[in-house]
Amino acid sequence: MVTTKVLRRTKIKKRIRAKVVGTANLPRLSVFRSNKAIYAQLIDDDKMLTLASASSFEIAKDKSANAQIAKEVGKKIAEKAVSGGIKAVVFDRNGYLYHGRVKALAEGAREGGLQF
Repeated sequence: MVTTKVLRRTKIKKRIRAKVVGTANLPRLSVFRSNKAIYAQLIDDDKMLTLASASSFEIAKDKSANAQIAKEVGKKIAEKAVSGGIKAVVFDRNGYLYHGRVKALAEGAREGGLQF
């Protein structure tokens, strides 16, 4: 059985993905958050290819992801993007509210040098 919370997020996610498309020049920075971790990927939707990824497991293996760790994940993905020659991205919050860990990841990516 699918809960109303999951259905709500799915509807929001579809609306966002209809507008946000990543290319090789301007990839999509997709965020996924679970109860224990947070993940970020740079995706080229034209080629259906993941260009770079980072997760909270790379930062802290034994702790669950909080806002501070999410900010570090944002800096890590920005570092990988800049080293790959990517300076600007399109942010895909993946149906989550722009608050808490998602916001911290975005701020960390901006501090790391990404523009969106």
